[in-house]
Amino acid sequence: MKGGKSKTETKKADPKLSVNKKGSGATKPTRKPAKGKAAIDPNKPKRPASAFFVFMEEFRKQFSKENPDNKAVSAVGKAAGAKWKSLSEAEKAPYVAKAEKRKVGYEKNMRAYNNKQAAGPAAPEEEEESEKSISEVNDENDGDDDESDEDEDDDEE
Repeated sequence: MKGGKSKTETKKADPKLSVNKKGSGATKPTRKPAKGKAAIDPNKPKRPASAFFVFMEEFRKQFSKENPDNKAVSAVGKAAGAKWKSLSEAEKAPYVAKAEKRKVGYEKNMRAYNNKQAAGPAAPEEEEESEKSISEVNDENDGDDDESDEDEDDDEE
């Protein structure tokens, strides 16, 4: 080897390729949180289902009775999509009405949620009332006006 460098001299350890061992002092960089994502509040009301998903609730039950052996979610979804496309506007109307009703309820819940968020965490008296389910609150209201509530219930169904 005249004037040449040995192989050991030319190879130098690349710090990027080195293996980090426990206790070596090198720490693994932590992952940065996504920039646009905010923390999800579990108390926030969920968005209401669209008319198609209201239709899907009924269709799943019917499809599972007709096809008890078929457990594939994709098959149910494809069949429901085909059926939904074949429905006329008049046949879709009940599902659209149910979806609109759920949307109104959602908007009411969102207004209450946003008001509660604006008030801040210093409202412990409201917590006790909010623990009641919607049905309990409706039951309390039903006892007040028996005749007027029954008339409204008959119109809705």
